[in-house]
Amino acid sequence: MTTTTNTAGLARPAPTGALSPARTLATAARVLRQLRHDPRTIALMVLVPCAMLVLLRYVFDGSPRTFNTIGASLLGIFPLITMFLVTSIATLRERTSGTLERLLAMPLGKGDLIAGYALAFGTLAIVQSALATGLALWFLGLDVTGSPWLLLLVALLDALLGTALGLFVSAFAASEFQAVQFMPAVIFPQLLLCGLFTPRDAMHPALEAVSDVLPMSYAVDGMNEVLRHTDMTAAFVRDTLIVAGCALLVLCLGAATLRRRTA
Repeated sequence: MTTTTNTAGLARPAPTGALSPARTLATAARVLRQLRHDPRTIALMVLVPCAMLVLLRYVFDGSPRTFNTIGASLLGIFPLITMFLVTSIATLRERTSGTLERLLAMPLGKGDLIAGYALAFGTLAIVQSALATGLALWFLGLDVTGSPWLLLLVALLDALLGTALGLFVSAFAASEFQAVQFMPAVIFPQLLLCGLFTPRDAMHPALEAVSDVLPMSYAVDGMNEVLRHTDMTAAFVRDTLIVAGCALLVLCLGAATLRRRTA
């Protein structure tokens, strides 16, 4: 059997290259148990997007048409931002505390670890997206032409994309403060160029070209498709597949760049 050496100099079985469902589920269960004892983090992930939507609704109290125009887009953007922040900080905390080093000294592959984290935070993303979508549609009066289930699908994919981005950038931060500093570099440009403030085709051609490769642009486009069309359109399918593909790609990059400890 192939072996590797852990930090104590002891031989251990090398993890196989293939993902192990058992190891992935065990990792996800451990992360969820830890989050259960951290109510502030749960509140940040689940309640803050809902609170932001309520605030937005009453900011545009005198102009409900404006809320309908941008509310669907922000329904996907708010979960992406909160999941990015929480996931990047939580993963970095595990590295700086030595937890990741101890876990990777066991027969646990990087893919198992990243998949477990994604599964745990993805579970919370489902709860978050369902609450935010239900609140926007049935209590805040967000008027969409398409199916609420399609709206929920895009919101969930956005939250999963935020989770993937958070896992990825945590590999490049040395402290929780640095993890937060990645937000202006990773999130803000996408927020400015996604078409929320002005149509992307009305931007300078160079900025439009940049926006074409940013995943948040397709998340907003997908939300707008649900806002305008009754049926699932080809553009909606394209947009959701791109967002899902970007999330999967970033998760793979996160597994490739995962480090045992922070230098």
